[in-house]
Amino acid sequence: MLRVVLAQPRGFCAGVERAIEIVERALKKYGPPIYVRHEIVHNRHVVEDLRRRGAVFVDELDQVPPGAMTVFSAHGVARKVEAVARDRGLPVIDATCPLVAKVHNEGRRYAGQGREIVLIGHAGHAEVEGTIGQIDGTVHLVQTVADVATLAPGTPDRLAYITQTTLSVDDTRHIIAALKARFPAIVGPDVRDICYATQNRQQAVRDLLAQVDVLLVVGSRNSSNSNRLREIGAELGKPAYLIDDASGLEPGWFQGAASVGITAGASAPELLVQGVVDGLRRFGPIVVATLDGVAEDVRFRFPAELADA
Repeated sequence: MLRVVLAQPRGFCAGVERAIEIVERALKKYGPPIYVRHEIVHNRHVVEDLRRRGAVFVDELDQVPPGAMTVFSAHGVARKVEAVARDRGLPVIDATCPLVAKVHNEGRRYAGQGREIVLIGHAGHAEVEGTIGQIDGTVHLVQTVADVATLAPGTPDRLAYITQTTLSVDDTRHIIAALKARFPAIVGPDVRDICYATQNRQQAVRDLLAQVDVLLVVGSRNSSNSNRLREIGAELGKPAYLIDDASGLEPGWFQGAASVGITAGASAPELLVQGVVDGLRRFGPIVVATLDGVAEDVRFRFPAELADA
């Protein structure tokens, strides 16, 4: 009998729920098609479901027909993207996660104080590109502690740092410590910019790994927070696998295992978690339990134009 333990919390966070519902409400109020710049959240199943319902996902705004209703993804966009939308007269609904918008505001505030900005994050990630593009002034991207050693700011005594919201809490603490050691005058928010949901899910995985032999993370490969969850398993010496859904399960992963833990990234729907549980039943009998954990009750307001949808 394989013991299956579900992490708590897992899956959708408030920012993801809000972004998905923004597209759903826009489809209901304005009718399809609704154009969405980039994936609304980083999950293939969510994107494909919304596409079937009339959402059209585009890489850039020049792919949006004139006058078509447009949604910006939860990851946020650069000011130049906002400007293109204005110049083209596109009606826009902004689904940027409020916690990402908070980081944008912090970065602008620090830049307004005449500080150069150090952004702790992953190069190429949609959130990072949007954050850099929201700040007037110099922004240095730092991904690792090693990057701190090669940082060459023009005003080392006038620095501030901000962070991507979906990072590893532990890795970010190490980078912040390195920044403070090299630049004692630097200011910033410790790890508070890492969103509550990211921190809760990372702690839940640590608690889960104390009880199980194998870790399964349900999430897409381009999901930053899902990758961090898998990495925690590897760091703690447990086999850990990132899968889109039950089709990714391999029976060899569970040979000799008495227990398996399951969690899900913040953009993965609970339906996929239950699908993985059902998929495990193909390999033999299981018993399912849920870890005690934080009960999240965060909710974010919807844009005014969709409040009545």
